[in-house]
Amino acid sequence: MAFFEENTAEALPPQDLVTEITRLKKARNAVILAHFYQESEIQDLADHVEDSLGLARRAQTTDADVIVFAGVHFMAETAKILNPTKKVVIPDLAAGCSLADSCPPDEFGKFKISHPNHFVVSYINCTAEIKAMSDVICTSSNAEKILSQIPENRPVLFAPDRNLGRYLMEKTGRNMLLWDGSCMVHDIFSEKRILQLKTKHPAAKIIAHPECEEKILQHADFIGSTSKLLNYVESDASNEFIVVTESGILHQMQKKVPHKTLLAGPPEDASCACNECPHMRLNTLEKLYLCLRDLSPEITMDEGLRLSALRPLERMLEWS
Repeated sequence: MAFFEENTAEALPPQDLVTEITRLKKARNAVILAHFYQESEIQDLADHVEDSLGLARRAQTTDADVIVFAGVHFMAETAKILNPTKKVVIPDLAAGCSLADSCPPDEFGKFKISHPNHFVVSYINCTAEIKAMSDVICTSSNAEKILSQIPENRPVLFAPDRNLGRYLMEKTGRNMLLWDGSCMVHDIFSEKRILQLKTKHPAAKIIAHPECEEKILQHADFIGSTSKLLNYVESDASNEFIVVTESGILHQMQKKVPHKTLLAGPPEDASCACNECPHMRLNTLEKLYLCLRDLSPEITMDEGLRLSALRPLERMLEWS
């Protein structure tokens, strides 16, 4: 195997990369966890392809020695918080998250202090520092269930996604104080272009992620997390869907329902692939191979921070 050890990943044809990744995964006793928004080649190689809640559960229960997290930085951080003794690596350390970036810890800390009686619910798409300042974490899959377990008389501060927070307030009738953050991908969908697509495909159902803006959600036939959107296209009788979330989910959908027509929700700019998360797409097969070969980049964390972030995550998993 000297050829693979001495040469760069870029020199390997895709089939050899797949072979080497499979070999190294076995040799390292590694598990590859991938989010739905990863490129299709990585999804097909992963041991588990799920949403944030599913991946958190997999990270909590895995018996692998190495967790390779094909996702973004906060997801790999979550895996490390839950598995302090395991090695957690990510193909590209620069794979961040615009939503997590929209909630700087220093600013959020001041915001929290100014509202001392509020119970802090943070969406999992945030940094370990924000998790550590939270009372409980949620995902788009379990947020309603989490909120239902907080006493009605307790004011809630919800961070960092304002769109998800507003949707939850409408869905549950519960008023919350919202941090003003958002996801760059879910903010760029064009209401006009979605409706134009709908006129061309009148039988298509519009399904959307709750991180989308309110003007988009008002046209949706179904709103749900990535896993719920996936389940919906599989169980619903319709044969056409306009899918308004990061387009990586279409790969898993098409595998589930190859006979159905799936149309990616269009962004404002027709000339760009803005419905693809640029951070998620930093991970590639080449980087996944190098990550397994070198066990780097590795996610490390201060133990005090890890323990502070652990409790709200554990509470989420308990309440879910």
